[in-house]
Amino acid sequence: MTIQILGMIGHREASEIIAPQGAVFNPSYIAEFAQAHEQAGFDRVLIGQWSDQPDGFLVAAHAGAHTTDLKFLLAHRPGFVAPTLAARKFATLDHLLKGRLAIHVITGGSDPEQQRDGDFVAKPERYARTKEFLEIIKQVWYNPQPFDYDGQHFQVKDGFSELKPFQKHIPIYFGGASAEALQVAAEHADVFALWGEPLAGAAQIVQQLHQQTQSLARKTALAFNISFRPIIADTEQQAWEKAQHIYALTEQQLAEKGLRKDRQTAQSTGAQRLVAYAQNQQRHDQNLWTGITSLVHGNHNSTALVGTPEQVADSLFNYYQLGIESVLIRGFDPLNDVIDYGKALIPQLRERVRHHDLAKIA
Repeated sequence: MTIQILGMIGHREASEIIAPQGAVFNPSYIAEFAQAHEQAGFDRVLIGQWSDQPDGFLVAAHAGAHTTDLKFLLAHRPGFVAPTLAARKFATLDHLLKGRLAIHVITGGSDPEQQRDGDFVAKPERYARTKEFLEIIKQVWYNPQPFDYDGQHFQVKDGFSELKPFQKHIPIYFGGASAEALQVAAEHADVFALWGEPLAGAAQIVQQLHQQTQSLARKTALAFNISFRPIIADTEQQAWEKAQHIYALTEQQLAEKGLRKDRQTAQSTGAQRLVAYAQNQQRHDQNLWTGITSLVHGNHNSTALVGTPEQVADSLFNYYQLGIESVLIRGFDPLNDVIDYGKALIPQLRERVRHHDLAKIA
């Protein structure tokens, strides 16, 4: 077992502390951002999906054309594209990327976000629809014969695609923390994606999903990924000073947008879990910080690990020892942080994992 390190690319420079810069769709920035991840030693990058932003399929295709080995994780919300067509789009993109594609299935935890794209299906039903979506795309990808499907949300007659994925198997990542999400993940996901929870909370979810998969006829064990926003500096004190500066800039940008933290709500179960941690205390374990979580009310990946590269690598390694063999790290200064992670943090983390794995073999 070895660790997989993921990042995240965007289509223009922006973050909690950086107001959106330049054109909404900046091909040069996309290419530069992807190349920076490849040079820094990342294995894969996530491309997100939003109701008001550029299409992720095209962002992935463009980034893939400007990289060689970097893999991609394309976020996708079932329900907006017919599953048979989505399956062919994924397979086509996988050929363009020469087998470097995985998909991150996000059912959608925000009703307003879904409704902006015309989806008014209630959240529990969205998970039922996602289950059907995954069952269909797998048949399109791997079934050598035409098939029929008669579900509540989708029906297919003689479904078939001559084009199969470039890979033998396209990895499916899955996000969500509700009971419905965990059940779909147990049945269909290759990798379950957690937000950055304290060690005890992450261990609880890992154990719960291991139990849920025991009675299922899975061909491979479910793997896990966890996401953090590392804040690193040469000394621990400098790192915490940097964290406080990020807090102030985030608060300022929210105010400039007319957003107040007490007016934001967390709809998704994962966001609610993060809010609960943030309300309890801002620091957990050695250096897990929920300061930004409290500002954005858990509405997206916002928990940070703060410290020197060695301290943050130690914390990430603690999650690896829980059986979480994949981490997604992205910074508040997105492009510059990628470069810093590649110089200091990623080599430290890989070295810890290498020594651990060699010791297990011995």
